[in-house]
Amino acid sequence: MPQEISVSYQAIKSKVYRLIDALVVGEKSEMDVQESIRRWWDLIHPADRPIAQKYLLAVLGRSNSALEAIGSGLIGTGATESEYEPLPSKPLKMMERAIKETAIRSMV
Repeated sequence: MPQEISVSYQAIKSKVYRLIDALVVGEKSEMDVQESIRRWWDLIHPADRPIAQKYLLAVLGRSNSALEAIGSGLIGTGATESEYEPLPSKPLKMMERAIKETAIRSMV
């Protein structure tokens, strides 16, 4: 019997934050996180994917904004640019691409 995956905003936010935490503490590599999110996405029923994508992109966008605000706050404390490099928005774009590629694979 297929496992049901919640696509509520809170469930998706929790999934994303758990993956971020696992990456930060070193339990998972970036590749592990990417594979985990692909497996999770494949478990979501195709009819639920549009709302899951909406919530996932909202969580990622807000998380990215929070990271940028933290970085800007760090620079405001006197940290030099050589000590801090802002995170590019490339990971967010990669996630958007992965979601779209998975959605296309699901339609075929």
